[in-house]
Amino acid sequence: MNLATLDLNLLVTLDALLQQRSVTRAAEQVGLSQPAVSAQLARLRRHFHDELLTRVGNTSRLTPLAVQLKERVRVALTGVDRVFTAAADFDPAATAREFSFVVSDYGAAVLGPALAELFAAEAPGAQLRMLANTPQVVDSAEQVLAGLDLLLLPHGFVHGLRHQDLYTDEWVCLVAADNAEVGDTLTTGQLETMPWVVTYHGPTASTPAARQMRMLGIEPHVRIVTESFLAVPGLIAGSRRVALLQRRLADRIPAALGVRALPCPFEVSPLLEAMWWHPIHDDDPEHRYLRALVATAAARIST
Repeated sequence: MNLATLDLNLLVTLDALLQQRSVTRAAEQVGLSQPAVSAQLARLRRHFHDELLTRVGNTSRLTPLAVQLKERVRVALTGVDRVFTAAADFDPAATAREFSFVVSDYGAAVLGPALAELFAAEAPGAQLRMLANTPQVVDSAEQVLAGLDLLLLPHGFVHGLRHQDLYTDEWVCLVAADNAEVGDTLTTGQLETMPWVVTYHGPTASTPAARQMRMLGIEPHVRIVTESFLAVPGLIAGSRRVALLQRRLADRIPAALGVRALPCPFEVSPLLEAMWWHPIHDDDPEHRYLRALVATAAARIST
């Protein structure tokens, strides 16, 4: 396709339409009249040979193609913004740039405070955006990272991207403080009979420790699945349930939540947290600064 024949301003309107699902609200977002946005929607429909927005009762819904386009358009616009805001030199103290991360709530809780402190000291005008880590994002990491800065994720999920190791963590078993069936230690037999709370449970979404456990023949009886590590303690407290959790996060759990961490009764490799990025950012001075700042934050929590 010859990009010279396309009006790239349509990307802005398309993004607004996909986000707002309304011509009126999209027009308000981009600062155009409603007839102008309606005309652009008509052009987009002809280009994609798809309705993009369909009326269902009093609401509009995205077509399957529009759902696919929603994230791609955001990535494309972010990339365009990076092109036209690039500078030969980078002054952290003067920047107002937004730095974007894909990170789990575990990573945000463990590394976030140190990173925020460094940003406040060195780049007070910058904004730090932490986006939720989901299996869908991880499965399309290369595409997503073309428009975002970093993915904070342990080894074992993505490949073929630039990365730098940050810190290690170990896995522990989390049980209720008042669970009388469990003493100071757990056995593999108990893990096979206790109900489990698991995180990111799916064919391509599972913690490394959970995968190792299954390789040893310990198949958990899963009762609750969550994509939030921070939700795990509340789901364990006052129950017979058990879960795997990172030691650095377990150490931050207040005693009042009524849970305790025990050593895993099976050998489990430590978690190796890393930052991942797209090769197109290798020589970007802003991105090099960001990577150095993240590495400094990781060194602080490791001491």
